[in-house]
Amino acid sequence: MADMGAFRDAVNAWAAGGSGATAQELAARLSVRAAVLLEGLSDVAAVDALAARHGRDLAAEGVCVLSIGGAMSVGRYARLLGAPGLGLRLTGLCDLAEGPYYARGFERAGAERHGFFVCAADLEDELIRALGVARVAELVREEGEVRALQTFLHQPAQQGRSPQQQFRRFLGTKSGRKIHYGRVLVEALEPGRVPAPLDGLLSRL
Repeated sequence: MADMGAFRDAVNAWAAGGSGATAQELAARLSVRAAVLLEGLSDVAAVDALAARHGRDLAAEGVCVLSIGGAMSVGRYARLLGAPGLGLRLTGLCDLAEGPYYARGFERAGAERHGFFVCAADLEDELIRALGVARVAELVREEGEVRALQTFLHQPAQQGRSPQQQFRRFLGTKSGRKIHYGRVLVEALEPGRVPAPLDGLLSRL
């Protein structure tokens, strides 16, 4: 039986230049109604974790949450999934620096120009500020990475940086770490402390 993962794969193949027939067929079969365009897999992990905390199954609701592999691809995905293509409702989440790409991509696809949410720097920055660096340090310790963190903090390049900047950089120093902590940080948020862009995104779905 087809699932939302198969639809995501079909969309990615379509965006890479393949046929859109499979994506179109699956969109109809799965009753896909909306697409959440995210820059990377760590953002997907965070959105999925937040939805789960609220008891929501986005795939069952017809919402496809997918990584587009960077903000420069948003125009292509918006065109395929929005009004010119499958006609899905579009939203998304991006870093502050990438906001113009999203605005242009959404506008050209006939979607609401400001139908996406922007993080002050990036999602990791939002989550670290919401939790506080002391709590993030606890989570790193609970995940068994305190030695890796200590080694990282002793690097000359980290001297003079704020703790928040250090943690942001640490999360990106190992393959898969940002994805893992995308889920871990969201699951550790206190009620009422969800960063506004992430909270707004889920509320829109």
